Amino acid sequence: MVATSGQQASVLTLDDRIDKMHARDRIGAIAFVVVLWFTILFALFVVWPHITVGGIKTILVVSGALVLAFNTAAIVAMLRHYAHDKHFIYGLDIKHLDDMRSQRRM
Repeated sequence: MVATSGQQASVLTLDDRIDKMHARDRIGAIAFVVVLWFTILFALFVVWPHITVGGIKTILVVSGALVLAFNTAAIVAMLRHYAHDKHFIYGLDIKHLDDMRSQRRM
């Protein structure tokens, strides 16, 4: 017997649904940071041979490092906050999703 998404949602407990949403958001945030690192480093390596002024190279390295450091720190802080308050954050999301789903059925 195959369960539909509506039936599956009712079978999962609230904690299971919260953990599932949190894991999905965590994967997305980590993937964003990895892609950001690859993008910044790729851009730096592609542009590097075309820059002849040493000062510009220094500015690019420092600014790229700052962007990576601050964005990575922000995502890590967000993940910690979400892990700490996931029942409040995702509980509200699930409540609203369930309400919208029940209104569509009417």
